[in-house]
Amino acid sequence: MARRKYVVGNWKMNGVKASIADAQAIFAAAANHAAVDVAICPPFTLVGALVAAAPGAAVGGQDCHSENSGAFTGSVAASMLADLGASVVIVGHSERREGCGEGDADVRAKAEAGLSAGLSVILCVGEPREIRESGGAIDYVLAQIAGSVPDDFAADRLAIAYEPIWAIGTGLVPTVGDVAALHGAIRGALAARFGGAADDMRILYGGSVNGDNAAELLRAGDVDGALVGGASLTAAKFVPIVAAAAGL
Repeated sequence: MARRKYVVGNWKMNGVKASIADAQAIFAAAANHAAVDVAICPPFTLVGALVAAAPGAAVGGQDCHSENSGAFTGSVAASMLADLGASVVIVGHSERREGCGEGDADVRAKAEAGLSAGLSVILCVGEPREIRESGGAIDYVLAQIAGSVPDDFAADRLAIAYEPIWAIGTGLVPTVGDVAALHGAIRGALAARFGGAADDMRILYGGSVNGDNAAELLRAGDVDGALVGGASLTAAKFVPIVAAAAGL
């Protein structure tokens, strides 16, 4: 069975209560492309409000702690996201790995926490520019896969997002061939470890995806959707990416 396309908006640290209207407009327009699964991950402050404002829509968190509760000031447990009605959580984004010092073991623990709380998980991997330029991108990313992906999960509840760090928010985009090569290597590593279950896992591309380049990127081999940053904040920019996915 073909994997359904999956387009996810990561709002990062953007959005206030008035932004709920933008999210509602996105979900309303995306409903015209029923063949594509669409989710929005707003800042934590908006998760509950967006769940209430968009019944039935997929709303997620941008991160979670590996523990269910405890003395972790400022952190959010996966169970808290689930309690608000979230259905998905992003873990291992490069802005967490690079800016907050999270390693593969941390990401793996967070992924396990998300799965245990009943959430679907989007687990991010990706290489910095110096690794890309040295020719080591595939080895670097596969090491992240080996260290970050849990051993036990349902294949339809864990997606991998390949986001080359140097392409996030820069306007730089790898060639379609490079994207296909990385996604193919990821698929191969997952198949070697999990067998046929890897066929059901979705691998998303992220990094300066927009309405102009989405169709070309989404046609690349083993690309099952997109994790979108800045272009996910408004319907005018995000829905063309959903439409591109629907057209494939």
